[in-house]
Amino acid sequence: MMDEKDVETTAAEQEPVAENDKEIPEADSKKGNDKKKLKKVEAELAETQKKLEAAEAALAEEKDKYLRMLAEYDNFRRRTAKEKETIYGDATADTIKGLLPVVDTLERAAAGLTPEDAESPLGKGILMILKSATDALSKLGVEEVPADTFNPDYHNAVMHVEDESLPEGAIVAVFQKGYRKGDHIIRYAMVQVAN
Repeated sequence: MMDEKDVETTAAEQEPVAENDKEIPEADSKKGNDKKKLKKVEAELAETQKKLEAAEAALAEEKDKYLRMLAEYDNFRRRTAKEKETIYGDATADTIKGLLPVVDTLERAAAGLTPEDAESPLGKGILMILKSATDALSKLGVEEVPADTFNPDYHNAVMHVEDESLPEGAIVAVFQKGYRKGDHIIRYAMVQVAN
């Protein structure tokens, strides 16, 4: 038979076991709560990473749009500047081209003057006007195309002559002077070429 001490000991021995039994479910529930919290945090992290990736993709797309727009603007700026230069050069060339027949006429008039006519007031006037016209062309940067050897970039051959005493491609006669401004040809020279 058991006496009271044994019963108390047994009851006391049993109590810690019961407390351990109670602690185990609490630990499991804490672990369960920790697992739930961990899963929740992982889900939030995955969602945040998706949002971050979406934001980075949107940023990359906007950056690409920005770079394309910047490149288009730069191309537009260059194209506009080039057109502006071209328009000015073309307008200048067209204006000068309209004045060249007047210069040609003055040169023919000056070439037809005799020494006595050149001393007359009319002759002096023609020479002064011709000098003013050629000075104005010089100020605009217009120069005559050289007429020594034929160059298809500057000359328009309208006649051909066979002459063994002249080198090949030599210009025999200039029917109309050519003019250029820089690299831009305003008017090709009309020439007669040998051989």
